[in-house]
Amino acid sequence: MSAEAALVQADGLCKSFDGGEIRALDGASLAIARGEFVALMGPSGCGKSTLLQIIGALDEPDAGEVRYRGARYGELRDTAAFRASRLGFVFQSFRLLPTLTAFENVQIPMFGMKWSRKERSARADALLDSVGMRQRRNNRPAQLSGGERQRVAIARSLANDPELILADEPTGSLDSGSAQNVLELLLSLRASRNLTVLMVTHDSGVARYADRIVRMRDGRVISESRPAL
Repeated sequence: MSAEAALVQADGLCKSFDGGEIRALDGASLAIARGEFVALMGPSGCGKSTLLQIIGALDEPDAGEVRYRGARYGELRDTAAFRASRLGFVFQSFRLLPTLTAFENVQIPMFGMKWSRKERSARADALLDSVGMRQRRNNRPAQLSGGERQRVAIARSLANDPELILADEPTGSLDSGSAQNVLELLLSLRASRNLTVLMVTHDSGVARYADRIVRMRDGRVISESRPAL
């Protein structure tokens, strides 16, 4: 993939923890095209989540670099502003605030933007509608099923019109039916919003929803393939 075609280009990423005792990434490289849905697979501890976090500008590599639309992360003036305007995050554990309703949870990323209360409210309702959760807007997370909570989390990830969704085991806490619904929702939103998706998963059945499967081992990308039909 050419640098011009890539939305994200990660080159030679290295990352260690515990004073170098744990080497999470060991020269990992990955390019993701605009509009692509990539599944990142590999055994536990291979570096999948670390790579996702570095691409998400939540952590910094010890060596190597990441470019977004050709711009180096190391040259970003405001990393938080970059994340808020370009990236959306979906986690296995949902990370919804338990004291807030679905409607309120979706608005959380919007408070850093210059939107009025009326604009935030209208946008939150539209996003909940887009994931089939408008009728549950006033429910708190404890009143929702796992699949419903993940739908709210996906709506929240779209709050600021991101280009790239980073999903870390988004179906890991769900039953098979809810997992399928969430994956079909991601595919639908990707098409309607022209999103790029990078998803970490350990489940080969989940990975089949992606355009491309990237496999990691020992902190490196070892293979890439198309899902079997």
